Amino acid sequence: MTAPVLVTGGTGTLGRLVVPLLRDAGLPVRVLSRQARPPRPGVTYVVGDLAGGDGVDAAVAGVDTVVHCAGSARGDGDKTRALVAAAVPAGVRHVVNISVVGADRVPMTGRVDRAMFGYFGAKREAETVVAGSGLPWTTLRAAQFHDMLLIAARAMAKLPVVPVPTGLRFQPVDAAEVAARLVELALGPPAGLVPDLAGPTVYGMDEVVRGYLRATGRRRFLLPVRPPGAAARALRAGANLAPGGAVGRRTWEEFLAARVPARG
Repeated sequence: MTAPVLVTGGTGTLGRLVVPLLRDAGLPVRVLSRQARPPRPGVTYVVGDLAGGDGVDAAVAGVDTVVHCAGSARGDGDKTRALVAAAVPAGVRHVVNISVVGADRVPMTGRVDRAMFGYFGAKREAETVVAGSGLPWTTLRAAQFHDMLLIAARAMAKLPVVPVPTGLRFQPVDAAEVAARLVELALGPPAGLVPDLAGPTVYGMDEVVRGYLRATGRRRFLLPVRPPGAAARALRAGANLAPGGAVGRRTWEEFLAARVPARG
């Protein structure tokens, strides 16, 4: 019988796309969830929490491969340590980890950096934990998801005057394309750090916001602001971009057309 693949963060933006792809590949899937959920064909749920370590031993028992999609702007290193601490004695043979483009290039030198761009530091810490665990591993760094930029643009557009960080550029990628790549990696042997995955187009943050405003038929005044700190300087220099990396197909405009209902 094929061992189940454990997916952490399996109910989140990325994980919920990974789970059915693993099932389509013929693999049984186990999802670590903080809440009890009824099983589905080929998918079972184990109640646990990486933040405290509860239930993680049971989640990794009998698992060969873990696809680690859980993550946040804070505590990512500790959560990954809890996963690794359970995975090593369980004999897990492959940890597939999702990270972010620029995790190794965006510095976290002060409170401003951590407050505004802490996600990069959190993912870098998680990368280090996985690489130093002694477990066979693969890490994929992906650019910002369209979904995340949509959340940001929606929040910003609620203001009559929208403060837009100047000089920040993004190469957003579709979460479904990242999920497909993660599953491809999970089906293969451990590969270490693989080429970055980003979208086909680079946008300034002002272009991201204007695209959202056009898609929703809104008008707003955009006020340029210059974020302080070393992390912001790194982003202005393109630390979060992936020239030469793997390139997705779906653009920000195509994503908006599918996800955002236009106002008449």
